Amino acid sequence: MTDTACFVIHARWVIPVQPADCVLEHHAVVVHGGRITAVLPSDQAREAFPDLTQIERPGHALIPGLVNAHTHAAMTLLRGLADDLPLMPWLQQHIWPAEQRFVGPQFVRDGSALAVAEMLQAGITCFSDMYFFGEETAQVAASAGQRAVIGLIAIDFPSAYASDADDYLRRGLALHDAWRDHPLVRTAFAPHAPYTVSDAPLRQLATLADELDLPLHIHLHETAHEVAESEARFGVRPLERLAGLGLLSPRLIGVHATQLLGGEMASLGTAGASVVHCPESNMKLASGTCPLPALLAAGVNVAIGTDGAASNNDLDLLGELKSAGLLAKLAAGDAAAVPAPALLHMATLGGARALGLDEEIGSLEPGKAADLVALDLSAPHCQPVHDPISQLIYAAGRQAVTDVWVAGRPLLQARRLTTLDVDAIVDRAADWGERIAAADRHAAP
Repeated sequence: MTDTACFVIHARWVIPVQPADCVLEHHAVVVHGGRITAVLPSDQAREAFPDLTQIERPGHALIPGLVNAHTHAAMTLLRGLADDLPLMPWLQQHIWPAEQRFVGPQFVRDGSALAVAEMLQAGITCFSDMYFFGEETAQVAASAGQRAVIGLIAIDFPSAYASDADDYLRRGLALHDAWRDHPLVRTAFAPHAPYTVSDAPLRQLATLADELDLPLHIHLHETAHEVAESEARFGVRPLERLAGLGLLSPRLIGVHATQLLGGEMASLGTAGASVVHCPESNMKLASGTCPLPALLAAGVNVAIGTDGAASNNDLDLLGELKSAGLLAKLAAGDAAAVPAPALLHMATLGGARALGLDEEIGSLEPGKAADLVALDLSAPHCQPVHDPISQLIYAAGRQAVTDVWVAGRPLLQARRLTTLDVDAIVDRAADWGERIAAADRHAAP
């Protein structure tokens, strides 16, 4: 393949996502200058574009790049720390002390590199991040060639990153200005949660999000405790409070949403807001169950996220989709609840729409960026293939990912990362792991 990002890729199945539930057999995607220019039968593509490089994937499904709509990338370095504990002891006695001791630019740089490597190997071409030192995560993603939406973090409390709400805002706006013209990196306002950000900063962020045309990414209705605390402190549930502050709009991306009433789901749908479902993190921390079928019925755009590796413990979006589908069926008592095409939509076009990128990515359509993933369905555990979309969700897994392109650039070829030094990344992660584990043993009660 040449550096000009012009090629034709032939696959046994091309799954464009738009239109929904569409599978094109023996088709090809034509890429010129990093963009999709045509999707057509393979025999026609060979005849029409004989001078372009022809990439053959005869046992593969070709899909849009997966969009991880919520993660904390650098927290890969806290993967497995103090597992199987209730939420508050886990946070207060282990995660927060580790962050206070270790989080800084180098921690975020190395943790983000580990996350980017893992996500690319899992077919994730775009991720939305919420963490400190977003400048480092942006640089890592850009250097690797991965698409990212970097959260402009905001909380009321001091950290190694900023001293107060005004300092977070100042640093966030500087980050936005530094990356505003980058082809792969975007930004979003990222107030941590309603219980960690007071009214004045939230109101200011709502105004700035409108002025700068940025999404607003926030943990929302994650636990019953969060809702009860909001009612005690503010006299209203968190979503009602955010609505009163001007945050309930198409820009709002509410993460987790395990504690929603019917009227709240209707309000989200009417406002055009998005919800990011993180089923495995919700289950591991016993936070609750996102009412996925009811949200979709209310017209809410739903995306999918892994959350951070500290509470998951992986960044595997295909695994997340399987969990989301099975959990929805169990919770609804309906085996037909949220079928496979709807799940794939959540991880592609739904995620892109939440991030304001649906005109650029999320489906295989002419004019869009060539963010593509090829998955090998020829392995025994994927045979026979009665329905390729169902096979992707319920059987294939991230081990089926063989090739990844972002804007036509190959970032994974034959399961090998092309832009990252994996051995060096793993060595740095192991060093961090030893230091963090030693400190945790010393600090644990």
